Amino acid sequence: MNNVKKRTKMLYTCCLLAAMAFFAIGCGGGEQAMQDENELNVVMGLGENEWEVMRQDIFPEFEEKHNVTINAVQSEAADVVDQLRGQIEADRVTYDLITQDVNDLYGLVDGDMMDDLTDQKENIPDEVIEAMIDVSTFDDKLLFLPYRPNVEITYYNEKVFDEYDITPPQSWEDLLEVAKTFHAEEDIGRVAVKANLEIDHVLHLFNFIRAGGGDPYVLNDEGSVRAYEFLQELYPYLAPDSRTATWNTMNTYLANESVYLGQNWPFGVNVIVEEGGKEEIKAYSGWAGPAGESHTLGGEVIGIPKGAPNKALALEFAQYLMSKEVQETLVSKLGWPSVRTDAYGQVEAWQQPYFDAVNEALQSSEPRGNVPYWPEVEKAILGAFQDIVIDGQEAQTTLDRYAETIEQARQ
Repeated sequence: MNNVKKRTKMLYTCCLLAAMAFFAIGCGGGEQAMQDENELNVVMGLGENEWEVMRQDIFPEFEEKHNVTINAVQSEAADVVDQLRGQIEADRVTYDLITQDVNDLYGLVDGDMMDDLTDQKENIPDEVIEAMIDVSTFDDKLLFLPYRPNVEITYYNEKVFDEYDITPPQSWEDLLEVAKTFHAEEDIGRVAVKANLEIDHVLHLFNFIRAGGGDPYVLNDEGSVRAYEFLQELYPYLAPDSRTATWNTMNTYLANESVYLGQNWPFGVNVIVEEGGKEEIKAYSGWAGPAGESHTLGGEVIGIPKGAPNKALALEFAQYLMSKEVQETLVSKLGWPSVRTDAYGQVEAWQQPYFDAVNEALQSSEPRGNVPYWPEVEKAILGAFQDIVIDGQEAQTTLDRYAETIEQARQ
């Protein structure tokens, strides 16, 4: 077993043991959970390289300054809701702080699981992006703290674009023309849109619908019809990889040049360019539709569960995560966009153009929104794509049908 595999095994072993310890405490029943006041239980959903940066570059300074031990465990967004609900129902909350996807907040809010942090608003740094505060606020209560924004940018292969003497598309019309050009020249599509009928796909459809002037939660308005009709026209010229393109595989398709243009999250910069050596892969914010450019705001926020054993310490840690020092480290070492506008000072020269693209995309970003009938919305948006774009059904009547299912769910 090589060193990478050993480290991976140790990491997952530690996370598993820590999670088992959390679960055992949370489900013991009957007695109040015991927790050392010098321990902070933190739950995050991170990749292996992200955990390495947290454990090596972020946690130690806070642990030393506050003389505490951070017990950090891995948990995906959907699992956090179920785990925390179980702890609250058993009156044995062990989580002090969680980080959660901005598009998966509804379950926590609807379950009344989060502490009201409105009195912490004055402690949010002035440099924090306002949209991350907006997405953290429910019924005028600040239930989360800003931590990590995210937005997709558009990657393209500059070398190939130069060979065909074409420029990256700035509008829907440009996008269609570029897709047709590559398809005609190579007898196969080289422009990819995530069309996997999964959550990645929904976010792309949000971008198209909003750029068309539509409302994804209405779905049969003029702008939504315009977006689906455009995608219907574009689809035959897309790369076959579009059907399997995800947040992960899009990087691979761009790196192996089966795709020349596609949108993905900024972590791809480090994966494709720094680690993969593909310096010809450049990035910009993307194209605009008739109503302008639109990007779905992603990322994560910080929450303090009701009944958290060490709330005061958790709030100190939240402030630390929002600090300029920590945000600069996350930018430079992980390629994460920063929640602060002043945290790009340590970015290396080669990274700067990519973060310029990120910052431009953030200017036209808005959150997906958290509604209780989200599962029905997701099914409707994807079902309409299958029927209209793939199967060729007429857009307006098809969207009328799916809009009715959303309206029924809303009621």
